[in-house]
Amino acid sequence: MTKPITQVIIVGGGTAGWMSAASLGRYAQGKNLTITVIESSQLPTVGVGEATIPNIVEFNHSIGLDEIEFIKATQASFKLGIKFENWSQTSPSFFHPFSDYGLPINKVDFHQYVNRLAIENHKLEGHKLEGHNFKLEDYSFSSVLAQQGNFAQPHPNPPSPLADYSYAYHFDAGLYAELLKSHSLKMGVEHVDATIDQVNLHQNGFIKSVSLHDGRVLEAELFIDCSGFKALLIEQAMKTGFDDWSEWLLCDTALAVQTKSTSSPNPYTRSIAHNSGWQWHIPLQHRTGNGYIFSSQFENKASAEQNLLTSLTGEPISQIRQFSFTPGRRKQIWNKNCFAVGLSSGFLEPIESTSISLIQSAIAKLLSFFPDTSFNEHDINEVNRLHNSELEHVRDFIILHYKLASGIDSPFWQYCQEMTVPETLSHKIDVYRSQGHIILRENESFEAASWLTMYHAFGVLPNRYDPRVDAIPLETVKQNLAQMKHSIINAASQSVSHQTFIDRHCKAVSQ
Repeated sequence: MTKPITQVIIVGGGTAGWMSAASLGRYAQGKNLTITVIESSQLPTVGVGEATIPNIVEFNHSIGLDEIEFIKATQASFKLGIKFENWSQTSPSFFHPFSDYGLPINKVDFHQYVNRLAIENHKLEGHKLEGHNFKLEDYSFSSVLAQQGNFAQPHPNPPSPLADYSYAYHFDAGLYAELLKSHSLKMGVEHVDATIDQVNLHQNGFIKSVSLHDGRVLEAELFIDCSGFKALLIEQAMKTGFDDWSEWLLCDTALAVQTKSTSSPNPYTRSIAHNSGWQWHIPLQHRTGNGYIFSSQFENKASAEQNLLTSLTGEPISQIRQFSFTPGRRKQIWNKNCFAVGLSSGFLEPIESTSISLIQSAIAKLLSFFPDTSFNEHDINEVNRLHNSELEHVRDFIILHYKLASGIDSPFWQYCQEMTVPETLSHKIDVYRSQGHIILRENESFEAASWLTMYHAFGVLPNRYDPRVDAIPLETVKQNLAQMKHSIINAASQSVSHQTFIDRHCKAVSQ
């Protein structure tokens, strides 16, 4: 007879460990279930995941975190999307927003009308259609807000633009982990400050216990591996295996440094292309996070460090930290009674701020299929299938950035443009080039607007558009687009500046 799980051990703290603890602690309320986090105060965490995507808002709500308390405690600012600079000759800078573009017309996707205008422009050899100066970003509320440096919270009032966009945060990852730790302990999560000397397995390969440096041995039925790149349980002990994706994702090293803020924080992340990678710029309330992620095949550390330091806009207030990694994923996120969360499950570079989101989605899958002591093989296989497909879709979207980029002519970018990409991605690109249709598969993290952003910014023009678009005269299309543009710009202009919003509602105490 199977029995409910009564003991869960989480190995490792940091963002992954304490997000897991907070979620499981919430789940355990009213159950005979003990959650224990083992982390060592002697071991550093990576702690540079400072930019997020919108599902973090729902995660914080799901574990009972008050938004204002969270923002103040983590020195957070708001994020409406990512501004890409130097990535494309077609669009020297462009914005990837957390909102859709426009609205469907006659039940046909908005972007098909975009494609009609673009193809008409192309026929006119680059001249603008008379009476319509078209910019895709004018039809995204997030993009227009970001251009104005403003911020407003969404509210459900269709067809107002305020009803059709999302936001995320920039925050101090170390402060976030501390807040989650405090929150988890209040829910009854147990905390052990110790290092692990040994992982002990049953004869069937399941984890039995962990032996601590102080001599204690702790047992559990379910183990969550949040030990970071070490992958202490899932790989070192269980030899789960790893899928290496460095043939497509060449960047394998990151340098990170914090600087003093030189201006009010922008409501977006900046991503600036360089010769062998790209630089991030993440504004918080009390400081700015900066980093350079690059390929060690094309640039050495000394050159990369110099490039980062010379491009900073504020005085450094921390030492430069280096992280090396192999892009890819663990072959299984769930192996027997071990579940990997965060860096122990793999790593895809932070170009689209997916690291914390993938922690969140992994936890959600575990809770949806939470096991009993039988550890049903079919449940485990389904979670692994869902997770692997999700990672592949994120991988393809990231590869798309490098494959289509044209802003810089260097050996690194030439390699990226010429490389063969996974068939799953080449099929998506080919279908879009044919007739402008955007393919979304099960478990996609990025919606149609995200793919449209990249296709449009990198100058991918379909050969033709959805023929249903021709049912509406071109002049009527232009009138509809003009009305949409006016409505969005008008709504954005009524919002306050990002800094004013923070000052009024959620300004943190200076640290």
